[in-house]
Amino acid sequence: MIDKIEIIGLAAAVLTTTSFVPQVYKAWNQKATKDISLTMYLSFFMGVVLWFIYGIQIESLSIILANSVTGLLVFIVIILKLKYK
Repeated sequence: MIDKIEIIGLAAAVLTTTSFVPQVYKAWNQKATKDISLTMYLSFFMGVVLWFIYGIQIESLSIILANSVTGLLVFIVIILKLKYK
């Protein structure tokens, strides 16, 4: 069973992770990424990877899920940034 604090973590994970969906959608549809900072996204991606590893180490479902999905979304933005440079 998931404890109460993990439910708060899952709610936070859904909110923060879904915040990247509009950016991915816009970059994908408009095929334009000139206003996106590659440096920021690369740095953020590395931070997300570290959070993911941390989540695995402490066995936190919310941290693992949030950072795996966020990592995928951020990675897509990075790929689009490089593709549409």
